Amino acid sequence: MILQPENMAPVDIYHALTQIIIPRPVAWLLTPNDDQASQFNLAPFSFFNVVCSDPPILMLSMGNKTSGEAKDSVRNLTERQRGVVHIATDSQAQWVTDSAQEMAFGESEVERLGLELVGFEGTGLQRLAAAPIALACRLYQHLEVGNKPQNLFLVEVEKVWIDDRVCFEDGKGRVRFDADRIKPLARLGGSEYASLDEVFRIDRR
Repeated sequence: MILQPENMAPVDIYHALTQIIIPRPVAWLLTPNDDQASQFNLAPFSFFNVVCSDPPILMLSMGNKTSGEAKDSVRNLTERQRGVVHIATDSQAQWVTDSAQEMAFGESEVERLGLELVGFEGTGLQRLAAAPIALACRLYQHLEVGNKPQNLFLVEVEKVWIDDRVCFEDGKGRVRFDADRIKPLARLGGSEYASLDEVFRIDRR
C-alpha cells in the first residue's frame, strides 16, 4: 500500500500517522488557568517527545478545539509560560482519556476527575500526586506549523520529580530509572493504548 498525503484529507492523514507512528509517549500536561495558580487545566498530548538535552527541551504539539478556539493548554502556556508534564502509568489510561474531553475555559479536569495535587517543591507549581514522574517546564519557544496551524511548543525542563519507588542503583552506583516500575502509558491509534509487555536489552557492539 502506498499513501500519498497530497491526495488525502487532513483527517485521514492524521488517522494514518497516529496508527503507524507508534507507540508514542503521552505528556499529561498540567497548566495554571490563572496567575495565582489556584485552578488548573489538565490534558494529554501524544505529539510529544524530548528534542534536546543541553538545555533539556521537550516538544509538545497541540491543535485547536473543534470550535476553532485555542485549547486551554495553548492559552495557558502562551500566557503564563509554565506547566508540568507528567508521565502517566498504564493503569491511569482512563483518567488520561477522560482529561482529553473538551470543557469550557476555567472548568478543571483535575476537579472533575477528583485527582489530588501536591506542591512541586522549588517551582511554585503543583503536580499530580498519582503520577510517578513530573517535569516542571518553562516555555522556550512557540511556533505555528502547518495549514491550520498547529501549535508547536518547545519547553525547557527546570526541575524533575521522580517517585523513589521507580529508582534503583546499578552496579556502578549510578541512579537509574526502571521502566518496568514506571509502567508508562503508550499511545496508539484511535482509542488504543499500550503498556510495556517486555523490556529487553541489546548489547552494543
